[in-house]
Amino acid sequence: MSGGSSSVPALQIFAGPRARARLAERGLRPEDVQVVPAAAGGPKGLILGPLDQFIFGDWLARSQQPVHLMGASIGAWRMATACVTRNAAEVKHEFDQLAHGYVHQSYADEPGAKKGKMPSAAWVSQGFAQTLDQVFGGREQLALSHPRFRLHVLASRGRKLLSREGRWRTPLGYTAAFAANLISRPNLGSWLERVAFSDPRTPLPLPLDDFRSHAVELNQANFQASILASCAIPFWLQAVHDIPDAPRGAYWDGGITDYHLHLNYAAMAANEQSAGLVLYPHFQQQVVPGWLDKALKRRHAATPSLDNVVLLAPNPAWIATLPNAKLPDRNDFQRYGDDMPARAKAWLRAIAESQRLADEFAQACEAPSLRALQL
Repeated sequence: MSGGSSSVPALQIFAGPRARARLAERGLRPEDVQVVPAAAGGPKGLILGPLDQFIFGDWLARSQQPVHLMGASIGAWRMATACVTRNAAEVKHEFDQLAHGYVHQSYADEPGAKKGKMPSAAWVSQGFAQTLDQVFGGREQLALSHPRFRLHVLASRGRKLLSREGRWRTPLGYTAAFAANLISRPNLGSWLERVAFSDPRTPLPLPLDDFRSHAVELNQANFQASILASCAIPFWLQAVHDIPDAPRGAYWDGGITDYHLHLNYAAMAANEQSAGLVLYPHFQQQVVPGWLDKALKRRHAATPSLDNVVLLAPNPAWIATLPNAKLPDRNDFQRYGDDMPARAKAWLRAIAESQRLADEFAQACEAPSLRALQL
């Protein structure tokens, strides 16, 4: 399909009631932002690259307050990338490198694998761990010493059958977790708990009491392992076991427990006048709590927890103008098979078109009163 049409707005802006009141009063200012969440979602996150470059390289640089960056899966990778930068040029370079590395990943050369067969989890994990080491190796302390950004990486730690990965334990454990989550989201905590690997310098300004959770200090020893775990999609990558300075066990993709980080942001401060806003660049309007909730539409609605959230999302009409009339997604690995150049071409086209998301956000921020829709 042809590229995006300039007649179709690319960006939609949504705001919870508290955020909407702030925007009506003074527009959106960088000094108002206290938290930036980043969702799991695999290749979908690629279209947020230009927004990330503008937000971290230009817009937030106009303010001085500490900002908490929270991410799961590709969201953790994106937020960690922001933390190794110190100026706009570095932001552009690092996010361009992230996109290039993600777009051109290929696991088709596994020794002994049959042509057309999906690579093994061990092979994918090995390749991804090497990529993370190329990106962050030797720069862990740089990320953890950013003068303003405070990184929080979310992963999912298995319990019971899922406490260790195994040929029969893992599928049985996830079957039980699916059934438990179907009854209620808190029941999922019997099988998987949220683990937040957090910058120890400044406490996370919101509670994690909505779901079974554990807090761990993020440090040089567990930096790469926590990001690898946060990206470890079950059955696609191997679990990461016994991360340094964290409870023993098997760790998987943070998106399982926190697919879109639907957390209690409204509790950040009791005083409405002093509470910061949450700026959420996302690839859709809905903020789905966990990966197992994707099919449970009743859990996709906005809640009071999002009252102080400003959410940036692509317009579905604009998405329809992208290659294949959709965002890049994991199904493209099957769609294109071994034709990595064709997949890369489609993804790079979508990334190039998504510059409009950043441009339209920049224009919106210049307005004295930001026009927003209520979540």
